[in-house]
Amino acid sequence: MAPIDKMSNIVAVIQARENSTRFPSKVLSKINGKSIIQIIHTRLKRSKKINKIIFAIPNNKKNKNLEKHLKNKNIKYYKGSEKDVLDRYIKVANKTNAKHIVRITADCPLVDPFLVDKIILKYFKEKADYASNTSPASFPDGMDVEVFSKKILQKLKKITKKISDKEHVTTLINEISCKKINILNKKDLSQENLTLDEKNDLWKIKKIFDHFNPKQVFSFEKIEKALMKLKLLGVKNKLRNEGFKMSIGQKFWRRAKNSIEGGNMLLSKREDRFAPNLWPSYFSKSKKCFIWDLNNKKFTDFSLMGVGTNILGYSNPEVDNAVRKTIEKGNLTTLNSPEEVYLAEKLINLHPWASKAKFTRSGGEANAVAVRIARAAAGKRYKIAICGYHGWHDWYISANLSNSSNLKNHLIDGIPSSGVPKNLKSTIFTFKYNEINDLEKIIKKNPDVGIIKMEVMRNYPPKNNFLKKVRNLANKHNMILIFDECTSGFRENFGGLHMKYKVYPDMAVFGKALGNGYAINAIIGKSEIMKYANQSFISSTFWTERIGPTAALKTLEVMNKTKSWKKISLIGKKVKKAWVKLSKKYDLKISITGLDSLCSFNFASKNNLKYQTYITQEMLKKNFLASNTVYISICHDKNIFNKYIKNLDNIFKVIKNCEKNKQNINYLLEGPIKISGFSRLN
Repeated sequence: MAPIDKMSNIVAVIQARENSTRFPSKVLSKINGKSIIQIIHTRLKRSKKINKIIFAIPNNKKNKNLEKHLKNKNIKYYKGSEKDVLDRYIKVANKTNAKHIVRITADCPLVDPFLVDKIILKYFKEKADYASNTSPASFPDGMDVEVFSKKILQKLKKITKKISDKEHVTTLINEISCKKINILNKKDLSQENLTLDEKNDLWKIKKIFDHFNPKQVFSFEKIEKALMKLKLLGVKNKLRNEGFKMSIGQKFWRRAKNSIEGGNMLLSKREDRFAPNLWPSYFSKSKKCFIWDLNNKKFTDFSLMGVGTNILGYSNPEVDNAVRKTIEKGNLTTLNSPEEVYLAEKLINLHPWASKAKFTRSGGEANAVAVRIARAAAGKRYKIAICGYHGWHDWYISANLSNSSNLKNHLIDGIPSSGVPKNLKSTIFTFKYNEINDLEKIIKKNPDVGIIKMEVMRNYPPKNNFLKKVRNLANKHNMILIFDECTSGFRENFGGLHMKYKVYPDMAVFGKALGNGYAINAIIGKSEIMKYANQSFISSTFWTERIGPTAALKTLEVMNKTKSWKKISLIGKKVKKAWVKLSKKYDLKISITGLDSLCSFNFASKNNLKYQTYITQEMLKKNFLASNTVYISICHDKNIFNKYIKNLDNIFKVIKNCEKNKQNINYLLEGPIKISGFSRLN
């Protein structure tokens, strides 16, 4: 063992910050009245080998509360670069004349001072340059300790270039020629987790401290026994050191799920619909068909394009400038905005069969408004025959009250109807697209069905004059026909898709692309039906704001000028042809559905969802947001199309090998399999 004088100038440096992405201010969280900072400091003070304890924190305003806390508790600290944590360590070593450093992170409140001393002793005894208990790991994540010389820090400084490596300090340790040793636990507990990364971790750590309360210092051996007694062994919610590989967006998604039920407000934007644990989830800015994530990494969006809202591309300058002028003049006041009148007149002019309009700000509520008006007009025949997807409201989900599979092919199989009043049972009846007999049976069996509500087209075009037959049935039985054009509107023509087929409804609903990213939805209809809106209460403050109709008016102007529907349909046709070509090239059976400008494909394979996940995974590496569905915008030019197909070609080649059992898709996936998206009836 080295003499004690040679073991002098050993400084424990704990990197800490207040602005954690997944769990902000976690280091100031309290357990039994003490902050995480205080707990770590108290535990490390029990070390007999450490000479000084220094907290290395970022030098910025985001960490002012942390600095104040350290000052108040008389705990020594150093302020340095936020991103270059390696530099923080070097500066601390220089200021304290440290010859040897013990590296601890502030997300390890259970750090064991006795284990620290054990590693320090072995470090000196074996005259090592670097010692740890992480290479390979056998202790739980959260018990990590590293001991190394100042010289090692200086060597790391010379070879470390990436920001991520500078943040994690010792990631390149294996690239340095030096003597390294590792301490192993008697039992492999490397899959256990005791780190404080997310809010959900706090309960487990608190439970351990509660078990030993009022003691704050106890060994890992006692922690291990407590874990068994408290039945906390095997309670996992994340992978070891997963934060190292996660982008800011992935970390932010974890954070969101702690405060937002389900993580967000739209099912289609959840990461499990693409590539779980890999999808960037959040954006910082967007332009044309490009999105920058929270790491400022630029992606080409060849997937949902805002879930169909941005036909003109993200941040269209003409639309945005019109909105800016509106903001400068004022958005919402006691008086009404004239733009809503102009927009109503424009939509009625585009659809001469209609004579009145109403506006909302989301598709679900627009459909609910249309249903309310139609039911008021239909009187006792208030029940509805539906086909397709029409939102989340009670009237629609009530279809599943009588049978949980009624919306199976319209929305999601087995969608729960919890929270939907039971007395709405048997008020909604579903029929299949292109199956006129289905609708006829519903009408014959249920004379109180007075409304037909459907999407004009989603996956397949109408066959055998299906839409005309629906219109004829509505006329024959004096029923109100509503076309939901939230998704299909303005994609194949300048207006509702029904105009292409020359079948005109009594009411129509528009949304999605109408405002090119700004919230605006419209209900238009015949005056003899729309007048019933006055016999019901349909009213909302934010339906009168000015930005929505302003954006819609300018969007329609730009659409008309650029003939956007022609452009996106042409690009979509090319995409479909390319998919077919690739499938034939690699002998893969696929089915292609949807409008040309909104198309999807699926593999005829039991591994369909795995292949879709793999596509997203591999396309992310090429800086593409892509899945098996694409909403085309006018910004998807030839160059972007060619890059997309080139990358997809390589992926299809691998998928072929998987189908031929030459490769295993399970080994290729770097995360969980995506959850199936919407499956539409039509």
